Amino acid sequence: MNSEGAVEKPFICDTVFKGADYTQKPLPKAEYEHCVFQNCVFCEGFLDNQNFMECEFLECDLTNTNVKHTIFKECFFKESKLIGLSFKDCDTLFISMNFEKCNLSFASFYALSLSRTKFMDCNLHETDFTETNLTGSWFQKCNLDRTIFQQTVLDKVDFTTAFNFSIDPGANRLKKARFSKDGLIGLLKKYDIVVA
Repeated sequence: MNSEGAVEKPFICDTVFKGADYTQKPLPKAEYEHCVFQNCVFCEGFLDNQNFMECEFLECDLTNTNVKHTIFKECFFKESKLIGLSFKDCDTLFISMNFEKCNLSFASFYALSLSRTKFMDCNLHETDFTETNLTGSWFQKCNLDRTIFQQTVLDKVDFTTAFNFSIDPGANRLKKARFSKDGLIGLLKKYDIVVA
C-alpha cells in the first residue's frame, strides 16, 4: 500500500498472454508494459482500471468490453474486434493507439484527443468521432460507412484511400485534410448533389 492507503498494482512487463479467455475471470489488475495479448477474449467482460503501456493486442475480441478509467498508452491493435467499445470512458490523459485490420464498428471516441492516430484497413461502421481531435491522423483503406463526424477536428487528416464516408464541411474542421478526387463526393452527400 502507498501512503494514502491505496493498493498499488503489480507491474508486469515483457509477457505474452496467448489464447486466454477473460470473459468469466477478468485479467488481474496490473500495470502492463511491453506485453502482447494474442487471440485473447475479453468480450463483454471487464478491463476497467487497467494500465497498458506499449502493449499489443493481436487477434483479440474486446467487443463491448468495459474499459472505464483504463490507460491505453502507445498501444497497437491488429486484427481485433473492438465493436461497441467505449474508448471515451478510458483515462484520456495518456491515450494513444494505432489500429490495423480491426473492426471498430459502433465504437465511441467521443471528445478524445487522438492526433496522429493510424487506422489501417479498418471497418469503422457507425463509429462515433463527435468532438474528437484527429489532427494528422490517417484512415488508410478504411470503411467509414455512416461513421459520425460532428464538430470533429480533421485538420491534416489523410482520407485519400478511405471510402463510404460522409463528412459535412460545415460541421467539422478540415484544414489541409487530404481526399482523393473520387472521395470528394463524400463531402457533398448532405447536399444530395448528383455528380456525373
